[in-house]
Amino acid sequence: MSEIYLNGAFVPPEEARVSVFDRGFLFGDGVYEVIPAYGARPLRLREHLERLGNSLRAVGMDEPLAHEQWSAIFERLLNAAPRVDQAIYVQVTRGAPPVRDHRFPEDTPPTLLAMAKVMKPRDPVVAEFGVSAIARDDIRWLRCDIKSISLLAAVLLREEAHKANAEEALLLRDGAVTEGSTSNIFICRDGTVATPPKGRLLLHGITRDLVMDLARGDGLVVEERPIPAAELADADEVWITSSTREVMPVTNIDGVPVGDGTPGPLWRRIDALYQDCKAELRGYRV
Repeated sequence: MSEIYLNGAFVPPEEARVSVFDRGFLFGDGVYEVIPAYGARPLRLREHLERLGNSLRAVGMDEPLAHEQWSAIFERLLNAAPRVDQAIYVQVTRGAPPVRDHRFPEDTPPTLLAMAKVMKPRDPVVAEFGVSAIARDDIRWLRCDIKSISLLAAVLLREEAHKANAEEALLLRDGAVTEGSTSNIFICRDGTVATPPKGRLLLHGITRDLVMDLARGDGLVVEERPIPAAELADADEVWITSSTREVMPVTNIDGVPVGDGTPGPLWRRIDALYQDCKAELRGYRV
C-alpha cells in the first residue's frame, strides 16, 4: 500500500492522521464499503457505491462525493498494483467536531478515507475440502442492512468462530438463518438454491446478488425466502459469500458434515462462473 486517500489528499500510510475527536473513533459513527477489484477494475462498482449511498442516507448523512469522484480516487489507488487482485476499503464518518456529544454536529465536514490492499489468493484447500462454520445466535442490532463501522458484535462472533477453528459464524434469529458474521449465506437442497430475503436483518450483499444472477443464468432455481435453522442440517450444500471471500463452500457446521462433507457440484458450477467474471475484468485468467 503506497498511499491512502484521506480528506482530499493522497498521503503515505504512515502519515495518515485522524483526530481523536472523530466520531468514527468515539462512537463508531460512520459507514464503509469493501469493493473487490481485478486487473485494477472494480467489480460491480455502481452497485457498491449505491449501497454506500444507501448506508449514508440511513444514518442521516449526505453523499460527500459523486460516483465519478470516487471512481477517480479508486483508479489512482488501484493503479499502484494493477496486476494483482485488490480490495478497496472506503469509510465515511460524521467528522470530528470540537466536543464529544451524541447529537449530530453542525457544520462539521465528514471524514473520508479510501485505501486499497492486495487480496490473497484463495487457499487451494478451500476448493478441495471447504471450510467449517459454527451456528450462533444473532446478537447484532436491528439495522444490519446498514454497512456500519460499529462492528463489535460481528468481531465477537468472528472471534468465537476463530477459536473453534471455523471460518465463520452462521447467525440465527427467531429460529431462522440471517447471514454470517461477515458474509451472506446460501443453502442448496435437491438442486434448488435458497438465500434469506433482503430486509433490515441482513446486509444486502453485492456478491450475494451476483451469485444469484450467475445461478439463474446457469439455469438453477433460486429462491429468496426465510430459511429455518433446521434446514442447515438438511442442506446438500451451504455457501457463504462476501466481497473478499467470493463464494466459499461450508462443509461442516458445529462438527457435523454438510451433505457428504465436501464442496458440492453446484458450488463448483457457481465458483467457475464467478472466476470467469474475475477473468473478464482482468482480461486474463490466472
